Amino acid sequence: MPSVKPSTVLGRQLGDELRRFRENTGMSTAAAAEVLDCTKGKISRIENGHVPVRTPDLVALLQAYGVDDVEARERLGMLARRANRRRREGWWHQYGDVLADTYRDYIEMEDICDSIRTFQAQLIPGLLQTPEYGRAVTVASRAWQTPEEIQQFVEVRLARQERLTGESPLELWAILTEGVLRQQVGGKTVMRDQLLCMASLAERDNITVQVLPFSRGAHSGMFGPYLLLSFPQVSALDLVLTETPTGNIWIEQKSEVDRYRGLFDDARTSALPPTESLDLIRRIAEEHTK
Repeated sequence: MPSVKPSTVLGRQLGDELRRFRENTGMSTAAAAEVLDCTKGKISRIENGHVPVRTPDLVALLQAYGVDDVEARERLGMLARRANRRRREGWWHQYGDVLADTYRDYIEMEDICDSIRTFQAQLIPGLLQTPEYGRAVTVASRAWQTPEEIQQFVEVRLARQERLTGESPLELWAILTEGVLRQQVGGKTVMRDQLLCMASLAERDNITVQVLPFSRGAHSGMFGPYLLLSFPQVSALDLVLTETPTGNIWIEQKSEVDRYRGLFDDARTSALPPTESLDLIRRIAEEHTK
C-alpha cells in the first residue's frame, strides 16, 4: 500500500480557524510564536496547514487566544487529530490502493460536513449512483484496470452513501443538466434504474435534485462540475472541490468560494423546481426503456 500523508485539507481548515482566533485577539504571529517558543514561520505554516499541530501546542494556543468554549476546544481537538493521523481510523483506509490522496481528503471532509451542494453536467453524483451505474463510470474512466480495483472503487461509492441516512444525515442538493439524464451510461436498463432510483432518493427530506433543461440555453455552470461543502460550525469555512479528468482541486479562498456559491444560486434559479425536476427524471427514465 502506498504511503499516506496527513490530510492537508483538514490541516488547512484547522489552521484557518486558529488564524481567525489569533486575529480576533489582536495577537501577532510573533506573539503567538512566543507562546510555543517557536519561530513566526512555524505559526504561519500551522495556519496554512503545512505542518501538523500537536495537542500540547493546540491547547497552549487556544488558551492564549482566550478560547474558553468547551465545544469549540473539543471540536478543534478532534479536527487536529483527524488532520494528524495517517487516515487509518476511517472505513476508507482499507481502500488505500485505489484511492488518490485528493479523494481520501474528500471522503474525510464529506464525513464531517453537514451539507453538500453540487453541479454536474456529465454524471450522476456519486452519492446517488446505483452500483451498476457506478461500475460503468469506473470502467469508462480507465483509471482502474483490474476487476478487483473496479469493484473496490464501486464499494467506496456505496459506502459513502451511508452519509445520506442515519440520525444526522447529510443534506445533499444536486443540480444536473438534462444531458446527465440522457447520457446512456451502461445502457438503457442501467440508466432507467439509475434515474428511478435517484428520483426515489430525492423524495427524502435531506435530498434535493433539480434539473437544468436544454431549453434554458447557456448557463453559468457550463464550465465544469463542482461540489460546495458546508460545515455545522459557524466558524468553519465552506470548501469547493472542482473535478477534472486528471485530478481534483480544492478551493478554499473565501472570495473564490463565494463565487461558486453565487454560481450555484444562479443554477438553482435557472433549473426546474424540484417537483418538476422529478417528473422530468421519471419521464426520461421511461424513455430509456424504448
